[in-house]
Amino acid sequence: MKDESLIKITLPDGSVREYEKGITAQGIALIISEGLARNVIAAKVNGEVWDPTRAIENDSLVVLLTWNDEDGKSTFWHSSAHLLAEALEALYPGVKLGTGPSIERGFYYDVDLGENTISSDDFPKIEAKMLELARQKSEFKRIPISKQDAIDFFTKKGDEYKLELIDGLEDGSITLYEQGAFTDLCRGPHIPNTGIIKAIKLTNIAGAYWRNKQENKMLTRIYGITFPKQKELEEYVTLMEEAKKRDHRKLGKELELFAFSEKVGQGLPLWLPKGAMLRERLQAFLSKAQSRAGYLPVVTPHIGSKDLYVTSGHWDKYGKDSFQPIKTPNPGEEYLLKPMNCPHHCEIYKTSPRSYKDLPLRFSEFGTVYRYEQSGELHGLTRVRGFTQDDAHIFCRPDQVKEEFIRVIDLVLYVFKSLGFEDYSAQISLRDPNDKQKYIGRDEDWERAESAIIEASAERGLSTVTELGEAAFYGPKLDFMVRDALGRKWQLGTIQVDYQLPQRFELEYTGSDNQKHRPVMIHRAPFGSMERFIAILIENSAGQFPLWLSPDQIAILPISEKYAEYAEQVFLQLQEHDIRGFIDHRDEKIGRKIRDAEVTKVPFMLIVGEKEAAEGTLSVRRKGEGDLGSMAIEEFASYFQKEAKIIG
Repeated sequence: MKDESLIKITLPDGSVREYEKGITAQGIALIISEGLARNVIAAKVNGEVWDPTRAIENDSLVVLLTWNDEDGKSTFWHSSAHLLAEALEALYPGVKLGTGPSIERGFYYDVDLGENTISSDDFPKIEAKMLELARQKSEFKRIPISKQDAIDFFTKKGDEYKLELIDGLEDGSITLYEQGAFTDLCRGPHIPNTGIIKAIKLTNIAGAYWRNKQENKMLTRIYGITFPKQKELEEYVTLMEEAKKRDHRKLGKELELFAFSEKVGQGLPLWLPKGAMLRERLQAFLSKAQSRAGYLPVVTPHIGSKDLYVTSGHWDKYGKDSFQPIKTPNPGEEYLLKPMNCPHHCEIYKTSPRSYKDLPLRFSEFGTVYRYEQSGELHGLTRVRGFTQDDAHIFCRPDQVKEEFIRVIDLVLYVFKSLGFEDYSAQISLRDPNDKQKYIGRDEDWERAESAIIEASAERGLSTVTELGEAAFYGPKLDFMVRDALGRKWQLGTIQVDYQLPQRFELEYTGSDNQKHRPVMIHRAPFGSMERFIAILIENSAGQFPLWLSPDQIAILPISEKYAEYAEQVFLQLQEHDIRGFIDHRDEKIGRKIRDAEVTKVPFMLIVGEKEAAEGTLSVRRKGEGDLGSMAIEEFASYFQKEAKIIG
C-alpha cells in the first residue's frame, strides 16, 4: 500500500527518490550535500521556477538551480529588484512602486517618486542602503492572499499602481512577498534570503511610461545589477568599461557609418557612405549564398493595402501598436507602411498555378519594414522603427519541411562562421499548451511543425533549450542566440514553420494525385535585420570588421604632395582588383596619417614616397601587426586577395 505521506521526486539524472510530502527544494539539496544546499537559490518544479523554500506536495520533476543557471540568475536579480524597492521606500518616504522584473543582465524597478528626484549622484547612497538591508539576511516569504485582502492592503498603503495590477488578477492566484519590513505584490519566485546578495551596482536611470503606454504617467526606471561575490561585480565593471568602448552608437559615429536626425524622425537611421558600403557587402555576401541554395530574389512595395494584413492576421494582432493606416483621396481606401514581408510573398506565390514538382519554392528579399516602437524602447540600431530584413519564405510540401529546415540551419551557421560568431546556441520556441488561445491553427499542424523543428535541430547537433509559450502566434520557431566577444547574449537569426498563412491566403499546389493541397511556409532571416545585425557585428568586432567586409580596406598615405600622382596610380590599379579605400592627401606628417588610419580601423596602410615611386612598390603596414615590408603592387594585390577570402 502506498504511503500517502511520501512523494516521488525525479532529479535531472533520472534518479527517483522518495521524500516526505511538503519537502522543499532546499531540503532536498541539504539531504544531497551541505555544499549544494548553500548554493541553491531557486528550483524548477515540473518546468516552473519556484522559491527553494516552497513546499512540494506532489510527485514532481525537480531541478535545483544555482547562480550558474540562467533561471537562478533571473531569480537572484528579481529578488534584488525587491531589495531596491525596499531601500527606496526607506530613503524616499511616499514613493509609489510600479513593477520590478529581472532582465537579461540585472533588473530594474519603475517608481513614482512624487515630489522627490533621483539622479545617478544618488546611486552610492541607495546602494549603501541596499547592502545594509541585505546584511539583515531577511527571508523572502511567499504569502497567498485573497483579492479583496490584497486590495485592502494596497489601498491602506496608498499604492494605486499595485491596485491597478490587482484589478487584472484572478482571485486565488494572488501572492505577496515579504522580506523584513517590506511587502510587495509579486508572483515570485525569490531566493531564500537577502544575505545572498553581496555586491550591488546601480547602472542607469531613465523614464518609462507606466505599463509602456504613452497615455500613462512617466515613471522613473532605475536599473541595477547584483552578484553573490564582490569579485564578480569588479569583473562586470571592467567588462562594462570595455562595452562602452565597443558601443555601436559611439563607433558608428567615429567610423562614419550611420547617423540619426530628429527631422527625419526617431528610430529611422541614415546610412552614410561607409555604412552603406558595409550593408552592400553584407547583402552581396548573403545574396550569393542564397543563390547557391536555390533562392529566387523578389521585390515588394514599402506599403500594402490594409486588407492584406487583415487577411494575414497581423492587423488584428499588432495593428493598434503599429503605424496607423494611410488614407488616400479615395474614401475608405487605406494602406499600411509594410510591417512585414510575408503577406506580399504569399501573393507572389499566387501569381501562377503551382505543382508539387515546383516545390520547394524559395523567395528572398532584403525588404524594409516599419514598426512603431515606443520612443523609450528605441536604442541605436538595435531597436529602430524602420529596418531591412534579410527575409525569405520557403513554400514546400509537408514531406519537405524537415529537409528545408535543415538547409536553413546550415545557411545560418555558414553566416555565423563567416562573420566570427563562434559561440552560439539555439532556442526552440513552442506554444504554451495551457494557453492555446494566443495561437491560430489546428493542433495537428502545430504538432507536425514542432516535431520538424525538434528533429532538424537534433540532426544538426545544435545546442538547444526549449521554451514553452515563446512561439509566434502562427507557428513554432528556432531562434539563434550568439555570445559576443564580451560574453553578452544576442538573438540573431530565426526560422519559423507556418501552416497558417497558406491557409489564410488559400495557397495551393497540385499534388501527384492531381488534387489540390496546401503548402507549408517557412519564414527565415539569418541576420534578423541588417540594422541590428550590424550593431552587434560592430560591438563584437570593436569596429575591426573582417577584411572582406571593411568599408575602407586600404589607406594610401603619400609622404608628401610630390607623390600624389603615384598614389593615384596605385589607387586605380588596386581598384581593378576590387580593393576599396582612399588616399590621404592631407598636408600632415606621415606619423599622423598612420595614427588616424589606425583609429578609423583601416586594415592596411600603404605608404608611398620617393623609393616606392621609383621602384613601383608599396611600404605596407597592417593594423595590429605593424610593418610588413615593401611589396610590388601586384604582389600586394595577390596577398590581399588571399587574406580577404571569406572563411565560412
